[in-house]
Amino acid sequence: MRPLILVTGATGYIASRLIPRLLNAEYRVRALARDPLRLESRNWFRHVEVVSGDVMNSSTLAPALAGVQVAYYLIHNMSSGRGYTERELEGARNFAKAAEQAGIEHIIYLGGLADPEQHIAPHMRSRIETGVVLREGKVPVTEFRAGVIAGSGSISFEMIRFTTELFPIVPGPMWLNNKSQPIAVQNVIDYLLAALVNPNGRGQVFEIGGPEVTYYKDLMLKYAHARGLKRSMILLPYVPLWLMAFGVGLITPVPRSIAHALIGGLSADSMVKHSEVLQVFSEVKLISFDEAARQSIDSLSPAHVERVWDDGGQPAKTLKHEGFFIHHRQTQIDAPAKKVFQAISSFINKPNLQVEVNDVDEKIIVYMKDQYAGKKWIEWRLNQTLSVTCLTQTVFFAPRGTAGFLYWYLLSPFQSLSFLSFIHKIKSECAARSEA
Repeated sequence: MRPLILVTGATGYIASRLIPRLLNAEYRVRALARDPLRLESRNWFRHVEVVSGDVMNSSTLAPALAGVQVAYYLIHNMSSGRGYTERELEGARNFAKAAEQAGIEHIIYLGGLADPEQHIAPHMRSRIETGVVLREGKVPVTEFRAGVIAGSGSISFEMIRFTTELFPIVPGPMWLNNKSQPIAVQNVIDYLLAALVNPNGRGQVFEIGGPEVTYYKDLMLKYAHARGLKRSMILLPYVPLWLMAFGVGLITPVPRSIAHALIGGLSADSMVKHSEVLQVFSEVKLISFDEAARQSIDSLSPAHVERVWDDGGQPAKTLKHEGFFIHHRQTQIDAPAKKVFQAISSFINKPNLQVEVNDVDEKIIVYMKDQYAGKKWIEWRLNQTLSVTCLTQTVFFAPRGTAGFLYWYLLSPFQSLSFLSFIHKIKSECAARSEA
């Protein structure tokens, strides 16, 4: 029987990429989350064992670790606000102790890439000290330290993406002249998986990065080139950290609290100084930032997006996520799903639209042909309970450049009105079909 693998921080970005790869390799996976309901919309949800637990509550860890051979520690607390560094160390201490008591064979941890001998931001210092705390236990730990992770959904990559898309002349602080060694998210997952089967890395710390060292500012210019945008940079002598965090929180998917911690961590060089990982895990073939950016742009489609908004919460949500502006609404219609499905289908058969219909899942996706400002999809999903149908409409818009941002923000106030008008049409059509 394949070993049972525990993935902590299951609602996070790296876990969402790691779990499908573990399943493809036929491992048994147990996912740990403080709120398991947030995972129900993930494609892999039904193929893993989901358990509720919190590293800040030691009593929840023993059931989660029972029978586990290897555990991935993918937890951070940047979003929890003031005092998060102390909470990170306490959580790591609790987990290391519980793992030892449960007889875990191996812990694999993903931390941050920085020189601990230099002056570094609290966020990066916390990532390194978390690894130290985990290694103080008796369970062997393999620690990987990564800097900027390139790929859709990565916090640092989405900061680069949205900022570069919006500004023809990208403003930034002088420390964008600092050096970075970004790594593609595919390679991060490659290393995390390789550590499962390669015993030579146990008990060691590895710095991981892509094949090239570049400047932070050049990452934006590289993204712009891959996107086909003309962009230039203007570096300002002093920009307050709070102001940068406010701006990032306003224009990108990254919340201001996380942006504040993350930007502070970018204010120093982040490069691989010890390259032993290349020999120990030589099976990993590195991907350049340019290629990772191109892959992210080429995969801009609703089919590839983690549906983080489908968590059973508010019926109406607007968010930025994985290169998209997303507007999501749901409503109840007093009619069978089949009639609602037919009503929607009758409204959208237009020659300038590409329509994908899935009769089995009762899902319709409409792709509106490329616009100068970006790409747009509208998705409808139906779920029937008794004679009532829950209809969800999700609008995906991938902006291209400044025009894309202007298009979305001018259109956004009318999204709700458009949705209500469409629902009225569907209800009328369903009533007409019932009378026919």
